[in-house]
Amino acid sequence: MTVRSVVITGATSQVGRFLLPRLEGAGIRVIALSRGRQATPDRRGREWICTSDSDSQERLKQSGPIDAAVHLAPLPLLPAMLPMLQAAGVNRLVAFGTSGRFYKTGSGDAAELAYIRSVVAAEDAIAAACPELGIAWTVFRPTLVYGAGLDRNIRVIAGFVRRFGFFPVCAGGRGLRQPVHADDLAEASVRVLGCSATFGRAYNLSGGSVISFREMVEAVFRALGRTPFLVPVPLPVFRLALSVARRLPGFSNLSTEMAARRGIDMIFDHDDATRDFGFTPRAFRLDAVALGEPVPGGDGARRPAGSDLMK
Repeated sequence: MTVRSVVITGATSQVGRFLLPRLEGAGIRVIALSRGRQATPDRRGREWICTSDSDSQERLKQSGPIDAAVHLAPLPLLPAMLPMLQAAGVNRLVAFGTSGRFYKTGSGDAAELAYIRSVVAAEDAIAAACPELGIAWTVFRPTLVYGAGLDRNIRVIAGFVRRFGFFPVCAGGRGLRQPVHADDLAEASVRVLGCSATFGRAYNLSGGSVISFREMVEAVFRALGRTPFLVPVPLPVFRLALSVARRLPGFSNLSTEMAARRGIDMIFDHDDATRDFGFTPRAFRLDAVALGEPVPGGDGARRPAGSDLMK
């Protein structure tokens, strides 16, 4: 399958920041969809369509034919968009869900539970509808995503450390994590576009390092040039601290359920992805961009992505 043009939903997301230039570097035309209107003309010549505009669907049709779509927006939005994408000519789809579908189904947070159920339902709907629409689909289920300073994991930890100088950790919580860099996910998206081995399949995409939550927090301290100062607290106190932090600006999306998951290993092998399309993620490392630091000449304003919750 030859792909010459791709429409990106959620183009200003973490993965989108890396995916757009990768596609353009490969000579692929990009039509970027975003909920927010671009404040200034895109100097790179990208075509942006604001999905909140009443004529967005008509503009998408007029941009055709479009060969493929990469869906980076919340997965539950995708099933309703499939007929529109097909009408624009899309016959190849790469969509992003979450590995949280495997461990958040018992969440005590009503909003989190409702969202993860909608993700699972969306995956099922995509698998059922795409063959009928003539769309070859692939779903990615990444682990904890970082790298663009837009996540609610590394970015939130860094913000807490900057503000308070310490970070509370749940006593006994030694659960393992596999943070995956957004650019590795962007590369994976480009790799699978024409790869028939990935059609009709879902893949867990995890990072190249297995670290504990404590080690991840310590890495944030060091990347900020600070000596790690972690304060062990009992689980009830940790939950209380999260509840208080949620009332502060920038921390409203913290979930108290993250306290219960501190001791859970969230490890997912990516052997199938390595076999089918050469997925080889980098080891975990942090830089200024991953920590949410403003970068002169960066690609747009830094703001949190709209769908991911703390792992």
